Amino acid sequence: MNISRAINFICIVVGGLIAFYANAEQEKNTYLLIGGIVLLVFGVYRTSRNIPSKFDKEEESFIKTEKEDEV
Repeated sequence: MNISRAINFICIVVGGLIAFYANAEQEKNTYLLIGGIVLLVFGVYRTSRNIPSKFDKEEESFIKTEKEDEV
């Protein structure tokens, strides 16, 4: 596991734990909850940047174009 994936995983886990902890208390700490959610979203965003899009591939067509001869 390379360092970038480890950082992403740590951000997601720590952000989720912080958000869960802040929401579980009797007196909810809004700033701690927001910080946990921001850290969680940051980790998910960094992870999703490395996933290739299915639309990036160049599709092969069954129809081949022919070059027109110049006269």
